[in-house]
Amino acid sequence: MKGIPVKEFMATMGFFSASLGENCTYCHVAESSGDWARYADDNAHKVTARRMIAMVGGINKSFFGGRRVVTCYSCHRGGEHPETTPSLADLYGPVRLVEPDQLSQQAPNAPAAEQVLDKYLQAIGGAQKVAAITSLTATGTYEGYTGGKSPFELFAKAPNQLTTVAHTGNGDNTTTFDGRNGWVAAPVTDVPAAIMELTGGDLDGARLDAQVLFPATIKQALTQWRTGFPISIDDHEARLVQGTRDGKFPVNLYFDSKSGLLVRTVRYADSPVGLAPTQVDYSDYRDVNGVKMPFKWVTTWLDGRSTTQLSEVQANAPVAAAKFAKPAPSAAPKR
Repeated sequence: MKGIPVKEFMATMGFFSASLGENCTYCHVAESSGDWARYADDNAHKVTARRMIAMVGGINKSFFGGRRVVTCYSCHRGGEHPETTPSLADLYGPVRLVEPDQLSQQAPNAPAAEQVLDKYLQAIGGAQKVAAITSLTATGTYEGYTGGKSPFELFAKAPNQLTTVAHTGNGDNTTTFDGRNGWVAAPVTDVPAAIMELTGGDLDGARLDAQVLFPATIKQALTQWRTGFPISIDDHEARLVQGTRDGKFPVNLYFDSKSGLLVRTVRYADSPVGLAPTQVDYSDYRDVNGVKMPFKWVTTWLDGRSTTQLSEVQANAPVAAAKFAKPAPSAAPKR
């Protein structure tokens, strides 16, 4: 795992955490809290983890031609120790929804993906009104997985530029996508690097977040569109539409079958040990210049969850190009 981007490395740590159902201190010494350098200290759990990674790599190489078929999660499934005895509760309990992490075939008798996307554009106001919105500014609140609401700002420009800033108690947490490149600048209390460059699936995810705000070009956002089977989200039927940006991993979009509104996206970022999913749930649609927009979104990833609630959105306001420049390191707030 040496030499990979910081964001990808952190996603790898999240994959371990999710697979074992443990937090960071399970594999790192207690003294590492508040001191990133101490995270490098060795202990028995880290030695075991390295052996497990080598074992999984050996299995995939020996039995699956090097394809990543087995991961930490294959056996651990959220437990410190892999289960060896079948669970009757799991066997006879409710069927667990499995999020598709591969491109599926077009579902039989399902509408074409273009039809679902057209219904969505019509549901939010029609293609003409959607295309008329070329910039957005917004304010609201951001609540991270550690709790506590923070002031939040959003700046966006069509077709796919987006900057969000959460003014947390430890300093600003800024995510910027300038249309081609992306970065995260966060307090040193939260991340080991002052600025993390987005690459791979994380960069594609930042692009998708921006394009959701300007859906006039949603059909061009991805390729290989296909429609999957519907599922239930909050007791409402939602139709799955899949597309891809890299041809390898899907982006899953769920549209309410009745209203046509986008209610969820699920995307994947690759890591050395497995795919790291990110899910965004959209709700609280309100009218902005004749177009319905989600004022609330809940973002869930392997080691955290955040809730963004907008209170005020202004369309077509001037947004300076500097808003989408690479952010400066987050400074600690003045006390």
